[in-house]
Amino acid sequence: MSALVVVLLFLLGLALVIKGGDFFVDAATWIAEVSGIPKFLIGATIVSLATTLPELLVSLMAAAEGSIGIAVGNAVGSVTANVGLIMGISVLCMASVINRRQQAFKFIMMAAAIALLYAFSAGGSLGIVGSVIMLAMFLAYMVESVMGARSAMRADSGDDKPARDRRTVLINAFKFVAGVAGIVIGARLMVDYGTELARLLGVPESIIGATLVAIGTSLPELVTTITALVKKQASLSIGNIVGANIIDLALILPLCSVISGKALPILRQNVLLDMPFCLGLCLLAVVPPMITGRFRRAQGAVMLGIYAVYIGLLISGVAV
Repeated sequence: MSALVVVLLFLLGLALVIKGGDFFVDAATWIAEVSGIPKFLIGATIVSLATTLPELLVSLMAAAEGSIGIAVGNAVGSVTANVGLIMGISVLCMASVINRRQQAFKFIMMAAAIALLYAFSAGGSLGIVGSVIMLAMFLAYMVESVMGARSAMRADSGDDKPARDRRTVLINAFKFVAGVAGIVIGARLMVDYGTELARLLGVPESIIGATLVAIGTSLPELVTTITALVKKQASLSIGNIVGANIIDLALILPLCSVISGKALPILRQNVLLDMPFCLGLCLLAVVPPMITGRFRRAQGAVMLGIYAVYIGLLISGVAV
């Protein structure tokens, strides 16, 4: 396949991701307004489940094919990219107040998920017992989210809701499905052809997994975040990132281990570099807003700076 075709397919993926993100955020915002469920909860459940499909599919396929470096680097690297890069951009561009009562559980779950994954993997592998515990954490997250959504719907007064006639419902359903499809297919094209170019340049598999594939499969979160910021939907953006991270950490790698029926090998780079940076960024994202009740622009700048240091260390091959 010629370089021109690779570039054209990459650009097609970019176009699909951008337009898909636009449709997706519009539909998710409409769902939140019609149902009365807070946008943070919509972002942390429906939106995050949809935008983590690329990470889930890539990691499961990579693990099945024996590419453990891609599977682990993708899942952990995606969370690092989500927090350091995407949430960093979100907070830097739009500082916001948080509802600690509504969001505390999910913030704590995100930090606990990477801490547990790090603890279970420190010996060089993620075993079945650790994987089952992580999957139980994911189940607890989903149960709490559903209960929170039901409480919000019961408490909603029903005032000032947008139209939900048959035509509007069909349009927004189409936007939601088309948005997810555009994001997932577009991200897949960008990852496939971006990864192929990186391999031709001789970049190691573990670094491809933690950078190009991780950032590529985080494109849905990035596109959703940028689109949400443009549309002044900061809560939807933060909810999407937090929910996606919990799913990445507590579902994807444990599921790879359980499905394979054996411990999932964890590479030296993952233990010495990827997971420590991921844990540090998650704590930086969670602790300040839990204390002060808001995200500040300076916090976003620090998160971006730390992520830049992480990428620099990866490229230099410090832990390889």
